[in-house]
Amino acid sequence: MLVRNKQSLFWALAFPLIFTCIFGFFFGKNTTLGSVTVIDQANTDLSKGLVTALSDSKLFTINKESDINQAKDAVKKSSLSGVVVIPENFGDFTKPEAPKNVTVIYDPGNSQVAATLLSFVDKFLTATNFKMQNAQTIFTLVEEKINTRELTYYDFVLAGILGLALMNSSIIGISVAMSKYREDQILKRITTTPLAGWKFILAELFSRLIVNFVQINLILLLGVYVFDGHIYGNIFIIYLLAMMGAILFQLIGFVISSLVKTTDAAQGMATAVTIPMMFLSGVFFPIDQLPKWLYGIVQYLPLAPLLRMIRAVALDNLSPLENPKNFILVVCWIVGCLIVSSWKFRLADE
Repeated sequence: MLVRNKQSLFWALAFPLIFTCIFGFFFGKNTTLGSVTVIDQANTDLSKGLVTALSDSKLFTINKESDINQAKDAVKKSSLSGVVVIPENFGDFTKPEAPKNVTVIYDPGNSQVAATLLSFVDKFLTATNFKMQNAQTIFTLVEEKINTRELTYYDFVLAGILGLALMNSSIIGISVAMSKYREDQILKRITTTPLAGWKFILAELFSRLIVNFVQINLILLLGVYVFDGHIYGNIFIIYLLAMMGAILFQLIGFVISSLVKTTDAAQGMATAVTIPMMFLSGVFFPIDQLPKWLYGIVQYLPLAPLLRMIRAVALDNLSPLENPKNFILVVCWIVGCLIVSSWKFRLADE
């Protein structure tokens, strides 16, 4: 029955892959913050040094242009992230009247790129000022990394997409499918056959677990081998945690299908459950950045502790029981949903 619905099966697998590719193109390997045009009207050693530093940083894709107005228009149209204008004679120390300013043109709406570009140019010019004045450095910054692992934002979000895929396909898939079966009287007819109802439910659960397993494989293969995501922990533990989450979300789907009467209602309730968890459980950003009162609530959502365990294993190579609270929360959600679904779910209405 699951395979026969080819469109549903296709989107169950395609939906998380779309997210994986979108974030991979933006934050995966060989990605930059944006394109920056450098208009070097000076062509001095100092201006060349600034251009080289911008290029070597690999923060931006560097273009060269001579027309300032065209570059400004490109920024206005959002086809260019910023413009660095180096005026004529800048860095020519034989001419006292030579300009001392570098102009950075940007769109305030693109705050991340603007802040990075301004900071980089300012840091370069400050270092040049110290060097020209033979100033002795007094205060310096010392970096101390707690680990030597290379981690990026894409590594963080890859684990989130994994949890998101399992949540969406399981909750929406189960709740809508069971409601549809009930509307079409399929569940009621099963009660009149020699097939035990619990066998049908287990078959539904295990068939969707197979789909979940395929989802996990596709996401990790695409994320790691195409977009250079990093997995530092035990991959088998990650699979176990992911399948544990799949079971949890399927049980939530059964709870929803037991509370509604129609497919449309199941679709609406499932969406109302999954959308808040998508944005408030740490899929795309750490939830500890949320206001304290909101964090105190959302940290108990079923997806949040699951993602914390997956990231602890995948990114920090820790045990999933490093923080037992996360494991206990997931188990409590599983037990609670199992009790409610066992109590409320029926193959046929009374």
